[in-house]
Amino acid sequence: MSWVILTGRQSDLDQVATPHKIITNRDYLSHPTLFRNQRPKIINLSNSYAYQSRGYYASLLASSRGHRVIPTVETMIDLSERKLYEAALPELEQALNKCRKELGGTLPRTVTVFFGIGPSKAWDRFARLLFDWFRAPALEVIINDDQQNSIKKIGFLPLGRMDADQKARFITCLGRYTAREWRDSKARTPARYTFATLIDPQEELPPSSVASLKYWSRIAEKMGVEVEPISRKDLARLANYDALFIRETTSISNHTYRFARRAQQEGMPVIDDPLSMIRCTNKVYLNELMTATKVPVPPTVMIAGPGDLQAAAQTLGFPLVLKIPDGSFSRGVKKASNLAELTELATRWLEKSDLLIAQKFVPTDFDWRIGVLGGRPLFAVHYLMAKKHWQIVNHDRRGRPDQGGIRTVSLRDAPAIVVDTAVKAASCIGDGLYGVDLKETDDGVYVIEVNDNPNLDHGCEDTGEKDEVWIRLTQWFIDRLERVGR
Repeated sequence: MSWVILTGRQSDLDQVATPHKIITNRDYLSHPTLFRNQRPKIINLSNSYAYQSRGYYASLLASSRGHRVIPTVETMIDLSERKLYEAALPELEQALNKCRKELGGTLPRTVTVFFGIGPSKAWDRFARLLFDWFRAPALEVIINDDQQNSIKKIGFLPLGRMDADQKARFITCLGRYTAREWRDSKARTPARYTFATLIDPQEELPPSSVASLKYWSRIAEKMGVEVEPISRKDLARLANYDALFIRETTSISNHTYRFARRAQQEGMPVIDDPLSMIRCTNKVYLNELMTATKVPVPPTVMIAGPGDLQAAAQTLGFPLVLKIPDGSFSRGVKKASNLAELTELATRWLEKSDLLIAQKFVPTDFDWRIGVLGGRPLFAVHYLMAKKHWQIVNHDRRGRPDQGGIRTVSLRDAPAIVVDTAVKAASCIGDGLYGVDLKETDDGVYVIEVNDNPNLDHGCEDTGEKDEVWIRLTQWFIDRLERVGR
């Protein structure tokens, strides 16, 4: 995918300053077929972004032509009046105060941020956050002396108002922003799309290993897709990509949700999407949803306070399983063997959560995990219980969490009732990628939970269906990109 830079005048930016194509916004507006059947990424450096100016129309029509552009017209409108960007100020002020401490207590009257990069390392946090809120090539922040309300104004800084030092720094930042990572120059098929994969290499139990993602990238490459890893620091660069695959453990309260929301706002296909996160990360919601849609789940009692504990004991018997709403990887899931254990555990957890759920204990040697993608089964595996434990992960042992083994099963060999129940459960959530955990017993099949961020590792979940798992994953994104003409 090529970069194209729009300027107000041809002389605004020397062609030797960047390897990317430079044209005027007038030429871009006058030749709607100039990049037909291409998908350039547009950097609009017009001298004015005022409503109905050439700069404004360049970004507006870039969107209609299926081109990616910064700044968007939404950003132009947001920065046209202070009252339209006031919602961003509290968070920006907080970051600015940290800059003040690192700079010895004083701030300059103005600071320029180019592509989310500040004038020095001390400005990194503020600059990234500013670019997260307002993705524009060059921004100027006017600062008051008042430490409580420091930001007087946020505005665009056109090339024509930059001095020589600012322009040199801008060109350096432009080069950094347009630089690519993990590009394989020997790709057999030219990349039509670039997918961002959000990872944390330090995560103890990631949903996919880096090695597995590199394996996927080799398969995706053959389908014309380039896969690039990004980290939590790269939110400002997310719009450079065509799709997002989140491979960190998701949570509504951390950066993974913010990435999903931003991808959705950009019109990018994303796994996991924000709504799936909201639905899957809360076991209280999942239980009610499954019950309402007649998906079988173990007998369950909602606990809103100590007064519900006796009813749970009488209804479910002991042992029973107590769960906090948003646990993951078997965290926040404990077994209570009697009323005293239940009372002690519930009392402690109710200090952090207003609701808990208690479920009938259903012992099995393994849990079924059925992967579902786009409403169709993707893979089937058995997750075996951790050694001498009743869960697939034992967090109570010292050192690293102890995980049970995995036994692969092809979809054709998995019981139809297990697969069909998993697909029905996943369809209640959405059409993304889900891992449905089920228990198969003599009394029937029960859905334990639906995971929006299921494990997917080469040599594990893909063993039964082989590379078809990764091919279908790649195609899921491509289909949605082509559906909207991106």
